[in-house]
Amino acid sequence: MKTALIQHTFENDKETTRIKTIGMVCEAAKAGARLVVLQELHQGPYFCQSENTELFDFAEDFEKDIAFWSGVAKEHGVVLVTSLFEKRAPGLYHNTAVVFEKEGSIAGKYRKMHIPDDPGFYEKFYFTPGDLGFEPIDTSVGRLGVLVCWDQWYPEAARLMALKGAQLLIYPTAIGWFDADPEDEKRRQKDAWITVQRGHAVANGLPLIAVNRVGFERDESEVLEGIRFWGGSFVCGPQGEMLAAASETEEEILYCDIDLGRSEEVRRWWPFLRDRRIDAYEGLLKRFID
Repeated sequence: MKTALIQHTFENDKETTRIKTIGMVCEAAKAGARLVVLQELHQGPYFCQSENTELFDFAEDFEKDIAFWSGVAKEHGVVLVTSLFEKRAPGLYHNTAVVFEKEGSIAGKYRKMHIPDDPGFYEKFYFTPGDLGFEPIDTSVGRLGVLVCWDQWYPEAARLMALKGAQLLIYPTAIGWFDADPEDEKRRQKDAWITVQRGHAVANGLPLIAVNRVGFERDESEVLEGIRFWGGSFVCGPQGEMLAAASETEEEILYCDIDLGRSEEVRRWWPFLRDRRIDAYEGLLKRFID
């Protein structure tokens, strides 16, 4: 299955960014991509660098955004994974991935479950944790285990998707470093990001897609240093093997042919799911075991 990961910068306004993204989706479709995955919160800035109640306005057009991206998926005949700011009710908001089928219908959605709260990543201020659970989304290209960014650090999320029959793990993400960080710390952070996700692929015998933002963004309303998103979108196979990787600094359409059938072979060689000791894992339901 030819897949396209679209990694791009934010162009300082929604409309200009959308136009660029559509152009990249069009190019990917013409190149034969059947599945196109966009980065986290792809049509706007990464606004969680500060806590500002006015920024909830970004979610006001959620239903219009769904109609818009539905049209893009239909026009180009691709299964499209989007990442949108959802206003569910007054005062209730989610970070939501919406997956569109190639004829434009909604195949399913996933509301981000794990929500960070770190300097420059104040997501708990904006997003209520998801309540849809870890449910794979059935599409014409396969059963997709769609998660979002901070979820990528949690093996439980990937495992539950795998146990429910996901054929592919997908993570739209927005992660970067601060320019003031030492170079060795930057390397450690990015290496950890790649390593943990490759581990999910290995532990579950599934291919994995991670699509990250790229470029520098700064919230001008706050005295903050800004985030330099490190790009580096990648695809790995069910043994964690790197199949494709994007630049740290440039916009890019990253293509990869993914063989969903390979998981069957790998799981026969490495039957990790068979050997799980489900009789001994009750402690995983505790916050901490004293």
